[in-house]
Amino acid sequence: MDNITSIHQTKALVADWKALMRTFIMPENDVSRTVLVKYMEQILFGLHDFLKKHVGITEEISLKVLSKDFQNTIIRKTPEKKLADIITDLIENIAPHAVNVASPYFIGHMTSAIPFFMVHLKTITAALNQNVVKLETSKVVSVLEKQVLAKIHRLIYNNSDEFYSCHVQNVHTTLGCFLEDGTLANITALWVARNALLGQKDGFTGVEKEGLYAAYKAHKIDRCVVLVSKLGHFSIRKACGVLGIGSQNIIPLELNQNYQIDINMLRKTVKDLTSNHSKTKIMAIVGIAGATETGTLDPLYEIGEICREHNIYYHADAAWGGPTLMSEKYSHLLKGIELADSVTIDGHKQLYMPMTCGMVYFKSPTILDAIQYFANYTNRPGSVDLGIKSIAGSREANSLILHGALKIMGSQGYALLIEHGIETAREFANTIKKRSTFQIVTNPELNILTYRICPDYIQEKLNKTGKKETIRINKILNETNRVVQRTQREAGNSFVSRTKIKVKKFDEEIVVLRSVIMNPMTNMKIINEILDEQEKIYNSLSPVLKKIA
Repeated sequence: MDNITSIHQTKALVADWKALMRTFIMPENDVSRTVLVKYMEQILFGLHDFLKKHVGITEEISLKVLSKDFQNTIIRKTPEKKLADIITDLIENIAPHAVNVASPYFIGHMTSAIPFFMVHLKTITAALNQNVVKLETSKVVSVLEKQVLAKIHRLIYNNSDEFYSCHVQNVHTTLGCFLEDGTLANITALWVARNALLGQKDGFTGVEKEGLYAAYKAHKIDRCVVLVSKLGHFSIRKACGVLGIGSQNIIPLELNQNYQIDINMLRKTVKDLTSNHSKTKIMAIVGIAGATETGTLDPLYEIGEICREHNIYYHADAAWGGPTLMSEKYSHLLKGIELADSVTIDGHKQLYMPMTCGMVYFKSPTILDAIQYFANYTNRPGSVDLGIKSIAGSREANSLILHGALKIMGSQGYALLIEHGIETAREFANTIKKRSTFQIVTNPELNILTYRICPDYIQEKLNKTGKKETIRINKILNETNRVVQRTQREAGNSFVSRTKIKVKKFDEEIVVLRSVIMNPMTNMKIINEILDEQEKIYNSLSPVLKKIA
């Protein structure tokens, strides 16, 4: 039917200059305006009701089936549809098969509901279409961006009034930069770390100009390494691949019983690598402030002390946990983050901004000079353009959105969201412990927890049995949890994600269900419904899958 409609419309629609101008600057007709207003009014003033009505959580239809409607690879010369048809198609045919991340039953990933006003700010930002690579395409927006960067920098480092008065609008210094996401933020931080470590020396002009081979030769080393816990985000590996260090030179360190980096193992590794005979240099140590899988926090202060003692670059990946600093009640959990040379924060996570917004902040206002680049047509030497010191080129003015959000929410508003997530996750964990079907795997430190279907009688058996039998039982449990998670997801009523975590007790990885509590509308009533559904699915499984004897 869609193809027939398109054929008839193609005859009526033309791509001439008059039609192009009309399409470019105004709706084609009153029908298009009516359709646009109809849906945009719902989105702008009733966002969550709109999403609930038009978007499923994960509707039960396979990607293979969906992909059959997206096989045509030809761009037609003449227009196919009017704007009204495109909008209707988006709402009626695309949205129902997208994921309603705003649902309070969607508690499986780090993407969640956004406040309704974010859509307004995003719309205006898109309409202004400022490009903050350069002052000539942004003007006051670049000035505002420096102010927003200073506000978040102050949240992290809390320097003096004099410091921020000096640097907030200083054209020669930079407190941080906006990027697309946490991955680019981590890459930027480690790029700076690499250049700071392998800088000028005895006629050598630095790794950025001469490359790694010359840098290793000049500094008389064989390799650089980055130390991070085994829960380090995969973007750290990406960064070392991009920077030429090599992803195999990430040294993943063991975890303690609380799923934090083993600080004693870190001290030993640093001692071994900094001995006089070592030809390896530690490029950076990365502390995690909110691990992706477990939400756990490394001992940030102790890592900072080790880095200070050995003069090692310290990066804190707080893409997830950074906004916790706005909660007076829980900010102490990030004690020591102020010791970091750089800090990553994602705006589209717990600052509840639309996709995509990453940020990286630096203790030193001048350290970003190590990665500055110029171009005659845009970022010329002597200019004060923000794009000079950023891995990103052209980019949206996300600072406008965060600027507005900070004023609308205030730190207390964000604190309420953070505290709701942490406290609901703790109550969630206590509920799991009371249910005989489940076993808690990692207790929530922030607002992420992992658990699995593992009834009490099986837990008792695991405490008594030998290694071979333990492996067999866990294999069955792994498959059981996979099936339950997949079945619940495909049913489309709610969503919990799954991952694999190595448990010291078993000395093997097990499949766990992973919950992320960041939607203020998610409450214990909803969580109990989700657990009830998981139990129902489990009880419906075949005896072969359920029985462990």
